[in-house]
Amino acid sequence: MNGTHVLIILGGFVDVEKYRYIYFVILLIVYVVIICCNCTIICLIWIHRNLHEPMYFFIAALSLNSLFYSTAFYPKLIVDVLSHQQSISHAACMFQMFCFYTLAASDFFLLAAMAYDRYVSICKPLQYATIMCTTNVAILLAFAWLLPAIKVGLAIYFNTKIKMCKLVSGGIFCNNSVNKLQCMKPQILTIYTVFVFINCEILPVLFILYTYIKIFIISYRRCGRAWKKAAETCLPHLMVLICFSCLVMFDVVVDKLESDLPKTTRLIMMLQIVMYNPLFNPIIYGLKMKQIWIHIKLLFGSRSKSNPARPAR
Repeated sequence: MNGTHVLIILGGFVDVEKYRYIYFVILLIVYVVIICCNCTIICLIWIHRNLHEPMYFFIAALSLNSLFYSTAFYPKLIVDVLSHQQSISHAACMFQMFCFYTLAASDFFLLAAMAYDRYVSICKPLQYATIMCTTNVAILLAFAWLLPAIKVGLAIYFNTKIKMCKLVSGGIFCNNSVNKLQCMKPQILTIYTVFVFINCEILPVLFILYTYIKIFIISYRRCGRAWKKAAETCLPHLMVLICFSCLVMFDVVVDKLESDLPKTTRLIMMLQIVMYNPLFNPIIYGLKMKQIWIHIKLLFGSRSKSNPARPAR
């Protein structure tokens, strides 16, 4: 079958007819919360000048990724649960895969850029303004978005050329499990996929861990105050890194053990993939980043007990 004009059946939902409106309400509420939380973070960073720093620009970029990521999945999921048949065209399926893996890889690169920013700020404070200038921040952002898009885009393009032998997927959206529907996957494409995975996910994670180890070692050798500052600024990034790592772990488990997992377990894991990071990313940064939390309290009419100085306009 030519993959261009076929419909892929998404058979991952459990008892859609029975729980249709429960699915609808949950997905709609989560999507609205994701949009509101991430838009709040982006707007606060855009409006307030004291948040116009590299670290907050990277946080805004992560929130922007979460918006794109959620919009690539939630509207389709909401329509699916209200439909009698959950299906997706091959082209739309490939687009979902492109968004999923490009934005996930971009998140890892952004976290790596944030780790480097913290390293320069804590370990090389006198050189911070020179190293993390506006031009270098723009280059890091462009690199974090363009490199994954190019590498993942090539893999998706070659996937579109492969014929489909099956049309029923066990998922609720398109990820690597769709490859099991193909008649045969060329060995060279498998090797390239592993290459992209190592370059876009494994290497950034290793760089992040190495950077944070260096930060904690250098901070430990200084005074206790430096250690506390390092922990306060690095902890949110590490928490988000754990979230992204769980996303990758769930995707790998669902892909490798799809036939062995109970349908309900598979559904729960796939829902976590689309809910976990976009939902908790802004919450983590909103609660753990002091300056963002101050602006959130001011936005909703709360006054801090410490009576913080009014941010510059």
